[in-house]
Amino acid sequence: MGMYLYTTDMVLFFIMAVSVAYLFIFAFFSLWGGKKKYPVASKKHRFVVLIPAYKEDNVIVESVKSLLNQEYPQNMLDIVVISDKMKDETNEILTGLPVKLFLINPDKSSKAYALNYAMEMLTGQKYHVAVILDADNVVEPNFISELNDAFYSGSQAIQAHRTAKNLNNDIAILDAISEEINNSIFRKGHVNMGLSSALIGSGMAFDYTWFCDNVKKLKTAGEDKELELLLFKEGIFIDFLDHLMVYDEKVQKERAFYNQRRRWVATQFGSLWVGLKELPGAIFSLKIDYIDKIFQWMLLPRIILLGMITIASFFSTFFDWKISIKWWILLILLIFTFVMAIPDFLVTKRSIKTIKRIPFLFILMFLNLFRTKGVNKNFIHTNKG
Repeated sequence: MGMYLYTTDMVLFFIMAVSVAYLFIFAFFSLWGGKKKYPVASKKHRFVVLIPAYKEDNVIVESVKSLLNQEYPQNMLDIVVISDKMKDETNEILTGLPVKLFLINPDKSSKAYALNYAMEMLTGQKYHVAVILDADNVVEPNFISELNDAFYSGSQAIQAHRTAKNLNNDIAILDAISEEINNSIFRKGHVNMGLSSALIGSGMAFDYTWFCDNVKKLKTAGEDKELELLLFKEGIFIDFLDHLMVYDEKVQKERAFYNQRRRWVATQFGSLWVGLKELPGAIFSLKIDYIDKIFQWMLLPRIILLGMITIASFFSTFFDWKISIKWWILLILLIFTFVMAIPDFLVTKRSIKTIKRIPFLFILMFLNLFRTKGVNKNFIHTNKG
């Protein structure tokens, strides 16, 4: 029995250690590299911004107005709102603004459906770049100009820096910290090492022709992950503009956090299953971004990783303190990894106090691992208020 426990301990430790090492390496490399800015373009590309809006009456107008304040020629920028089950009053306000408003009311709402509908309605239009924003996103006046510089320099896919718009309670702060850790490890750290950035669902921009050809292939609630695989199959690099902010409203309630993470975990597992089928071909053709993405999706969610290593550290201390040493070292390394990845503006007394919420969120995330069936094929709306 003792040998069985020791063997189990070593297997679990190896799995956790590989995950921590992966996170540590990219968090470390995220500490370097300045804010990449492309040379000012001598040509203005024509942009279309797509904003799927499902019951987003409270935030959509603010998002649209931030786009109307762009320091970019308005005749080179079209704003498209795909209104799904929003109130008539909201649609009337949008009708009075210089935007293209498409009204949809499908039996089964999804972001993929909204995007496909918009692209069908735009058939025959000539654009160079398609931008995807969420209905609660707010951007700075230079947002489109900076994207124009990047695409003029040859970029085909861009992820902007999505960051918190609100830090008004513990859950919102933890959500903001989680997103910034992702930005450091899966975006900035990756790009600094020559690998593609991860997409995040909004604040994304693509070559319009490529997007037209591929948006019809989106089938699940994890459209950003589907887009990643489609890009990597073609060897297209996803750049990350760390300085280009997209302000996003963070969830404020435990239930919303649970639903949001449940959808993310389900789409990650679903995308992993799809991606594994073509992994041998990616290895044979040395598509490093594709291989890295599949490995990335094999990792446990970070809060689950933190919780399991913490539990293993305490349990092994009482079982045999000698085998606990490696677990405590691993836990310290993981915490240090998170410290490296969290930006200074989120390191406050209030942020530190939110730590007390982590055990409860760990339980929610652990339960999510067993409630993912069918979720990646269904639309789960996240009410962030």
